[in-house]
Amino acid sequence: MRNLSFSLAYWALSITYAGAAAFAALTPSQTATGWIIRRYVRRMVQVMRTFAGIHIEVRGRDHLPAGAFIIASKHQSWGDGFATYDQFDDLAFVTGDHLEKFPLLGTVLRKLGAIVVNNCGGHEARQALAERAADAHAQGRRILIYPEGNLAKVGEKFRYRAGVWHMYRDFDMPVVPLASNLGLFWPQEAYAKTPGTATLEFLAPIPTGLDKAEFLARLEAAVEDRTADLIAEATGRPVTPAVLVMAPDEIARAAATSV
Repeated sequence: MRNLSFSLAYWALSITYAGAAAFAALTPSQTATGWIIRRYVRRMVQVMRTFAGIHIEVRGRDHLPAGAFIIASKHQSWGDGFATYDQFDDLAFVTGDHLEKFPLLGTVLRKLGAIVVNNCGGHEARQALAERAADAHAQGRRILIYPEGNLAKVGEKFRYRAGVWHMYRDFDMPVVPLASNLGLFWPQEAYAKTPGTATLEFLAPIPTGLDKAEFLARLEAAVEDRTADLIAEATGRPVTPAVLVMAPDEIARAAATSV
């Protein structure tokens, strides 16, 4: 009953606010669209708590720098975006172009200043990331990116991709790692939810000036190690490092080359 109630509330809110945001996106101003989406996100976090029994605890806000910065987050749950976006008044976010398949959502994303890139990666995706992230940086906005590029199962991780490092280098912005165990309670895009208290934890910023290899190694270690700690804390099980698995696009490329 809990899962059904959550799903009904989720779709009712999503359809209502998507329609309102799409209408607002047709106006010249960005303000109305942003206000509607912030309200939507807040309501979704309330629905997670009220219907699914998922409470969000946020730690480490004292680690957030003043001004613009990049948040590089673990991504285990569809709820990650709601929970993180709810922490800020304005947040640019990097998302795959799969969201544009929903009617009118592409218009809303553009009005919000979202950074939409091709899920398949490649040169065009890197170029789009650079151009749209530059716009967000010029506006002094904080940017949220999921460096694995995909929703990971609890206990698994994907290769950390270089897009976050390119932004870090090009814009000379600190990167705040974000660990999360929300996937224990709302796994990926699963229908079934588990009540409990999920934790988001902002970690110490990675200072500017590191080379690519050192930066990515430091980011991955920070996010994955603390995520494993949070999972162990919530489950009472020993700390277990995540297992590296191939991402969907890597599996597809490997299959194509083997034909």
